[in-house]
Amino acid sequence: MSRKQLARSGGDLSRLGTDDTGATMLHLDMDSFFVSVELLSRPHLVGRPVIVGGRSGRGVVVSASYEAREFGVHAAMPMSRAMNLCPVAEVIPPSHGLYSSYSRQVFDLVAEVTPDVRQVSVDEAYIDVSGAVRRLGSPVEITRQLRAQIQERTGLSASVGIAVSRVVAKLASTRAKPNGQLLVPAAATQEFLDPMPIEALPGVGEKTQEGFLRYGIRLIGDLAAVDEDWAARVFGAHGHQLWRAAHGQDSSGFDHQAKEHSISAENTFGEDIWDVAVLEHELLRLADKVAYRVRAEGKVATSLGLKYRLGDFTTLSRSVTLSAPTDLAREMYEALRPALRKLREQRSQGVRLLGVRAAGLSDFAVTGRQATLDEPVHSGREAEVALDEVRRRFGSEAISQASLLRKRPEA
Repeated sequence: MSRKQLARSGGDLSRLGTDDTGATMLHLDMDSFFVSVELLSRPHLVGRPVIVGGRSGRGVVVSASYEAREFGVHAAMPMSRAMNLCPVAEVIPPSHGLYSSYSRQVFDLVAEVTPDVRQVSVDEAYIDVSGAVRRLGSPVEITRQLRAQIQERTGLSASVGIAVSRVVAKLASTRAKPNGQLLVPAAATQEFLDPMPIEALPGVGEKTQEGFLRYGIRLIGDLAAVDEDWAARVFGAHGHQLWRAAHGQDSSGFDHQAKEHSISAENTFGEDIWDVAVLEHELLRLADKVAYRVRAEGKVATSLGLKYRLGDFTTLSRSVTLSAPTDLAREMYEALRPALRKLREQRSQGVRLLGVRAAGLSDFAVTGRQATLDEPVHSGREAEVALDEVRRRFGSEAISQASLLRKRPEA
């Protein structure tokens, strides 16, 4: 870490990054992951403003290079707004399968360090290395070797925060970017947190920040200094959780990836969709995409989620707990279709975005999948698994279910 990067954290620089006693939680965050993957095949664009996202009128920014971020461009921003801010940016359409491939390579390396991993996205995870210290060395050395191996195998860089808790490790990784690592020793935790603005805490949005400002709470240290019972009384359970975070404490224990990891897919339509038949067709396509990824990870889902965004950006969600775990597109579709129809009946607006999420994932080998009494000998699962093999050999677009052959609404 450079002194410039360390200076962003505030506090006594001499006490940060020099001792790893008690700090065994890592937060790994790949640097501008989607852009970085695209630049591996476009080295001539390195150092220039680059945006990954859709160019259509409804397109959004998936990721932006650090050069583009200097213009104010950020993820989830409408592409039209991003191009107004940075008209010289090079825009690259997303290559979805490519990102999953590189993500697997990164987390295969992480798995060689420890199984105690909570992967929260395709490019981000919390890693508890307490069980690996005796075998691999200090957390600082483990981090250094892991980052070097990721760089060597994938050509991508990662930033890592090292601390006593997830919340502090995440704040540290943010301040280590790009391509750095920052250790916050246990004894320096409060010193690291206190000078940061209150909005740096995960979970502090605009309204929560405004609430804190009414009581003169502008810094994390301000929140840490108030009475715990007062924080809970004034701001409720969320205030209590944030008070704990201001002291570097996580709200719950460390869970493994299988408990938190989910797989999702969504599509923003080029124009609002009103026809329920078109929405159902898109629901099946998204379920097919999610189910393929669930099977590829050797998982089954025990719950499903539906994301339903209206033309005015109102976003609704529905969840379904399955009677039996599944990894099949048709079963996911049938489970979510009633919720989709009900939302369409209740809301008179067109639909801007539709999304499907598979959650409550567990290993197929352990959980299995219970066949129904009326299921034929040659089941739907055999057909979907056969499709998987063709897709692996010839690409995800090489073959599809017959019911998906109709052209889908474009983003």
